[in-house]
Amino acid sequence: MSAVTPAVTPIRTQIPPAHSGSRIALRSSKTLGWRGFGAELVNVSAGLHRIPAFKHHRVGVHVGSPVRARCFCNEKPHSRIQAHGDADVIPAGLDGQWSDESACTIFSVWIGEEFACRTVEQLALKTGDAQIRPQFQLRDPRFQHLAWALRAELEADDASDPLYAESLCTAMVVRLIGGAPSLDDKRRTLAPRTAARVTEFIEAHLDRRLTLSELAVLADLSVPHFKVLFRATLGMPVHQYVVQRRVERARTLLLQGRLSASQVALDAGFAHQSHMAHWMGRLLGMTPRELMKSGAR
Repeated sequence: MSAVTPAVTPIRTQIPPAHSGSRIALRSSKTLGWRGFGAELVNVSAGLHRIPAFKHHRVGVHVGSPVRARCFCNEKPHSRIQAHGDADVIPAGLDGQWSDESACTIFSVWIGEEFACRTVEQLALKTGDAQIRPQFQLRDPRFQHLAWALRAELEADDASDPLYAESLCTAMVVRLIGGAPSLDDKRRTLAPRTAARVTEFIEAHLDRRLTLSELAVLADLSVPHFKVLFRATLGMPVHQYVVQRRVERARTLLLQGRLSASQVALDAGFAHQSHMAHWMGRLLGMTPRELMKSGAR
């Protein structure tokens, strides 16, 4: 299948290169291990902003109080009042200019062309239906839910496994192109052998970064279908299952008492010791230190 390309013509109108507004990144996903996509929380000042064309797709979700804004993109002017949750979708290859009457905050998400194409190919959609098109002031409750969940990951002191963010971004792409994973055959769960192969692979590779794509390949399924069938089979999303298995491995290693807490965190696949402590607190209700004391008693 061809790449996901916008069904539009790039802007040819001359746009003044100078702009009066400033953009300050408050949070960024650069250090979170996300691949093929990313996000940042941006403080945008009042004034004119010129955004160049990028090789990736962009989604900007308005955060906070309403702001009157004017924009020119895809050779069309738009004037509106941006409310909390309103989203602008700018496909790869488009540039434009925005003018905000007052300062505001934007949750900005970028989606790589390869990431979007892979999702489209796995959904087996027709090329004409598999496009991310420019949209302004998009108000979609389901898309907002996904965006806010991804923002929570960005802002969390101890983020979840990157699998969770990857799952959210995949669902965002599916929502933007209007596709949804439908199970054409009668299979509603993973076959027993397939489930065993996937869970055994997870168990053997907990100490490294796992991706939805490699797990879906083991099951010979697309990522969207794999997510649905895995949850139906194991009773929880992929990322939640992986986190639970990592917590259980960390618990076992800590009770054995042969390794330091920092080494246990790495062996169990956590980014660092505080990351492990965060999830042990949520799932076990105790810190690593409390667990080791209870084991000693």
